[in-house]
Amino acid sequence: MHLDELRLSIQHGNLEWQKHCLQRMVEREVSRQEVIEVISKGEMIEVYPKDWPLPSALFHWEGLNQRPLPVVAAFNPTLKTVFVITDYEPDLVHFESDLKTRRKS
Repeated sequence: MHLDELRLSIQHGNLEWQKHCLQRMVEREVSRQEVIEVISKGEMIEVYPKDWPLPSALFHWEGLNQRPLPVVAAFNPTLKTVFVITDYEPDLVHFESDLKTRRKS
């Protein structure tokens, strides 16, 4: 994943929001700005190089609201576009107590 290019694309507003993500954001009362901050300022904690049609990554950041917000995004380096796939509320079933480290199954 080309992290510097991805973040530069975000600064230029080159984002595509997947319908699934927008629906989840409404349900969870998450703003577009919060999601953008996660990808722009957060840590890339997992990479999914085999995702299709583009490799994606899981980002984590506890933003202004101090709530952890994992976000999955993909980047197309040819189009210089970030595809925001989903966001979700981490839980203790899937994550350790830091709500960042995924539990081993």
